[in-house]
Amino acid sequence: LDLIQLRKLILSIDTEFANNTSWRFVEEAYVFPDPSNPWAEQFPEVININDLPATSIMDADFVAVKIGDVNGDAAANSFAVVDERSYEGTFALQTDEQELKAGNEYRVSFTAAELARIEGYQATLTLSNGVELVDIVSGVATEDNFGLAYLGEGMITTSWHWASEASAKAPTGIELFTLVLRANSDVMLSEVLGVSSAVTKAEAYGKDGSFQDVAIEFGSASATASADRFELYQNQPNPFKGETVIGFNLPEAAQVTITISDVTGKVLKLYRQDGSKGYNHITVKSSELAATGVVQYTVSTGTHSATKRMVIVE
Repeated sequence: LDLIQLRKLILSIDTEFANNTSWRFVEEAYVFPDPSNPWAEQFPEVININDLPATSIMDADFVAVKIGDVNGDAAANSFAVVDERSYEGTFALQTDEQELKAGNEYRVSFTAAELARIEGYQATLTLSNGVELVDIVSGVATEDNFGLAYLGEGMITTSWHWASEASAKAPTGIELFTLVLRANSDVMLSEVLGVSSAVTKAEAYGKDGSFQDVAIEFGSASATASADRFELYQNQPNPFKGETVIGFNLPEAAQVTITISDVTGKVLKLYRQDGSKGYNHITVKSSELAATGVVQYTVSTGTHSATKRMVIVE
């Protein structure tokens, strides 16, 4: 039941805890009769002070407990130090690139090559005005793994985990879920579908205890199944405000140069990194570019190069 209630909050189906409050307070000096079962009796959450002293009040301390904070990263106030997570790689939701025509409906099926290696994932899927959601068809993930509270703003929240040891028997290419979309204009799928942390934070949880970023990898059926080709993906989200992720696939490890320039060719930012074989990505912040509107990004190695455009909004 706790898992169900927490998932509803993660997906923004609920906005507050049912039958509880966001924070609980326990008198610091209180000793639980049975520490293994703190609910065995009602613990003191109030201290009564008679004849309020003119000076300070001593020995009236509480320990605050954030309900649902299973990993200890809740910020109690603006001075609290949050344990920043270090992401080790990217968990890719994979789907085929499609050319969408206005008025038609399309089935967008998702798989994940690394699904059996993670415990679960969560994210916010973003849809631009170029498409609208018609339906979500269950696969490994069912309707309980999605929230539509922000669909009117173009966002679908999702949270999923393996409910059993079925992950050990998961076949390669198993279908996660399918989005049925209706196109409102002639666009490429990668231009209107993305991932962000706008509502539900985008992250995946490796079975080795690692945290991974989440992204959508677009490509043909053969490109999704093979890492033996160079490919540059559309940045996600796009358009973007704040930050976006540029993903690309390398047929072999190589030094990569990412160049971002305006439409006149003026270089706004240049990044260099060591790329590994397979899927790679870089996070770009709009504050580093000092630009708005249409810009272009080029990813190049010693033997490959590709360019795409993206839009920065104020």
